[in-house]
Amino acid sequence: MHLELPRSIRPPGAASTVTGTEEGRAFFQERLAIFGLCLLVLAGGSWLLLAFAYWFGSGLDEHGPFTAGGLLHLTNALVAGGLWWATRREKRTGLQLHALDAGAALALVAVWGLAGASLPAPIGAFVALLSFTLGTLARAIVVPSTAWRTLAIGVVGAGMLVLFTVWHNGPSRSVLGGAIATSCWALSATAIATLASHTIFGLRREVQKARVLGQYTLEVKIGSGGMGDVWRASHALLRRPTAIKLLRPGRLDDKAIARFEREVQLTARLTHPNTVSIYDFGRTRDGVFYYAMELLDGIDLEQLVREHGPQPAERVIHLLLQLCGALAEAHELGLVHRDIKPQNVLLCPRKNDQEYTKLLDFGLVKTLHPHPESGLTEAALTGVNTLAGTPLYMSPEAIQAPESVDARSDLYALGVVAWYLLVGHPPFEANSIIEICGQHLHTAPRRPSVALRASVPSDLEDIVLACLEKRPEDRPRSARELRRLLEACALEQPWTTERSIDWWRTRSHSTPVSEPPPSISQTLALDLTAREQPAAPELAARAS
Repeated sequence: MHLELPRSIRPPGAASTVTGTEEGRAFFQERLAIFGLCLLVLAGGSWLLLAFAYWFGSGLDEHGPFTAGGLLHLTNALVAGGLWWATRREKRTGLQLHALDAGAALALVAVWGLAGASLPAPIGAFVALLSFTLGTLARAIVVPSTAWRTLAIGVVGAGMLVLFTVWHNGPSRSVLGGAIATSCWALSATAIATLASHTIFGLRREVQKARVLGQYTLEVKIGSGGMGDVWRASHALLRRPTAIKLLRPGRLDDKAIARFEREVQLTARLTHPNTVSIYDFGRTRDGVFYYAMELLDGIDLEQLVREHGPQPAERVIHLLLQLCGALAEAHELGLVHRDIKPQNVLLCPRKNDQEYTKLLDFGLVKTLHPHPESGLTEAALTGVNTLAGTPLYMSPEAIQAPESVDARSDLYALGVVAWYLLVGHPPFEANSIIEICGQHLHTAPRRPSVALRASVPSDLEDIVLACLEKRPEDRPRSARELRRLLEACALEQPWTTERSIDWWRTRSHSTPVSEPPPSISQTLALDLTAREQPAAPELAARAS
């Protein structure tokens, strides 16, 4: 049974205010900085052009950079620059950002009003209104703001322009007409800016609603798996960073839904510290399935080797021991992962302690227990005639007889991962999936030391090659037995806490030097039903 959560659960005001969430606050600060920078460039550039024209052109005093008009251009640039400087680096609270927004907007209106008052009446009013209109519209477009806030700032700014108009015209018969004209134009600009804020902010709010799943808000996509996409998210109340896995919309048939539900239910039964932890599971009212799991900071083993090359034997043993513990728990519960590969193992640093691994993605997990709640049997879910896994790491029995896969198939894949960590590439490589599968079935792997052309502890090599035996009965009988064999390996320099901390401090931020071949490293789900029907020999294959 799945848990159905209302789509609209989120913190009060999170979607209706600009700074209701940390994401909203950061975005508001970023946009304020952009707004200030744009005005700084425009006003500062105008002042520089004025100075250039004065010093190298006309030389007329009324067009000088330090006349009243020139100084107002400079003041405009300084106000905009101050807004940019106040928001470009240091983190500001929501209250501070709102104060900077309103203060800068009204200060700019004051500068525009003074600029208009420094010019003859018709031209001055035009310059002030044009500056107010452009500035107000620019703020509505660039800065996220509710319609009411834009309206309030615009009305106050319009009132300030009217006062400057009255002050500029002085006691004359035209003062009332000028005030009315200024009010009409300024309030029209405010109305348009308010409509722009309402439209833009409303669209942003709809986007935020679309990214809310139960009590989680999606922030950024961080990866993709065989069954769906993974997003970084935050819990509405706990503010805990979380990873959310979503079932892709195009796969909402009964079998995919049942497999997705089963994945989270089975993974949630696992409590080993080297298995990813599941927090929550849900289904929104519009049919989106998701589950929440711990957000991990680290790199997968494929990235580790791609960036840093073959790993020392002592580190490989350190990592394999942890994975054996995670697999031992899963196997004792009757679960077979079926997709052990470097991309599904995350290596995470931990301060003042050893690094640790996390086994991910139980999307292809197999169990012999039926699933009465879903109405589908294990055969229907995993597919008796389905070849599932990643070709580079599939055991011979997973290729020949997928229905016979058991825990020893995971140990074979773990042996391939160990070989990959020691040598820097998988033991079997070819240009096609068929060739890869043929080598798993018939080709004996080389010893890691021969492939690496360097010394590897012989007892570790023997263990790895034992995991890579073609017949399941020739491999270690269980993950616990494999762990005991690894613990018995003689090491001159074990992978210590000090070495781990030093490695993460000095090497964890390097840039990847290459990308893996996409065609062979992908997860394969191959329907083999056609091989039983000679009249229809074509195969239906899907890489995910």
